[in-house]
Amino acid sequence: MNNKNFYNDIMNYKRFYIPNSLLFITIVANNRMPILIDNIALVKGSFKNVSQYYEFELIAYAVLKDHIHCIIKPNSIEEYPKIVKSFKYAFTKKFKVGLVNPTYNNTNIGRLYQGDKNKNNGTENIDIGKHYYADKNNKLWQSRYWAHVIIDENDLQRHLDYIHYNPVKHYQIAPKDWEYSSFEKYVEKGFYELDWCNFEDKNNIKDLDFE
Repeated sequence: MNNKNFYNDIMNYKRFYIPNSLLFITIVANNRMPILIDNIALVKGSFKNVSQYYEFELIAYAVLKDHIHCIIKPNSIEEYPKIVKSFKYAFTKKFKVGLVNPTYNNTNIGRLYQGDKNKNNGTENIDIGKHYYADKNNKLWQSRYWAHVIIDENDLQRHLDYIHYNPVKHYQIAPKDWEYSSFEKYVEKGFYELDWCNFEDKNNIKDLDFE
């Protein structure tokens, strides 16, 4: 995975869009389990792990508590399902999710715990301490995910706005105050003003729901 080249040439993407090269993807935790921010190092490590097998650039991203939005530029567009599948696998393998005293009734409430501590992910065999919803198969991710091929420059701008507006949408937190996204990089390159919060909604994203 190499996003340095993109950040160095970010404005060129705005001026010269290459058709069928970028994908907007949304990945959601099963039953909206809020596990991602508490395991942000594992999220980053899982993307890095995937890059060992598939070439792609991570163009933009926002990690929320229970889902991830990102735009990627795969070396081969046909490989994007493998990239998503490999990310889910890498995260799940390190997380080693399990259930303590599961109850498989109408609510399927169980307690999730992390795997044994090791040098790869630093997790400990302790109860996270919160009740989450999990099915009887203890799936960590929703089977389906949202994937959309960016069709032009306007579509790219719209999805960039959607990604970086997400902390406002879900938590009323300004993009500049949400550290789990690529917003800061875009500000550094002059793509956004630091205080951007989509107040004018130029690209009509407030009512969109790509989740």
